[in-house]
Amino acid sequence: MINLVGRFHVTDSYLADPVYRRKISRQLNKGESLHALRRDLLYAHEGMIRARHPEAQTEQAWCLTLVTNAVIAWTTEYFGLAVEQMRAAGRQVDDEVLAHISPAHSENINFFGAIEVDIEGELAQLGPTGYRPLRVRDTLF
Repeated sequence: MINLVGRFHVTDSYLADPVYRRKISRQLNKGESLHALRRDLLYAHEGMIRARHPEAQTEQAWCLTLVTNAVIAWTTEYFGLAVEQMRAAGRQVDDEVLAHISPAHSENINFFGAIEVDIEGELAQLGPTGYRPLRVRDTLF
């Protein structure tokens, strides 16, 4: 039986199956994580859109999409490297656990102040694979 609640369909399996509800909840949390990242990137916790004209606001939205995608791509790449390194060190990392990890977070982003980068120094730190070294610390895995 399918009931219509607002615009969403609620099935009996959703109400009766706790495993299915947890799966849906995890997916919703990933979506909320992405929205939170976009809010953090857009407002930098200041809550202000600076563009006045619709064209400039559209450009700002496209820039937000580009930056969001760059953050997610960067985080995904380094999550993969971290998992490879942990597995190579003999640590067990379940694929089931990895299925629930979202790369949409902003804890590693500095939203305020100037960021000065020593390009030569950063390039000198790159390993033979072309990546920066991972910071290793104890984890739950």
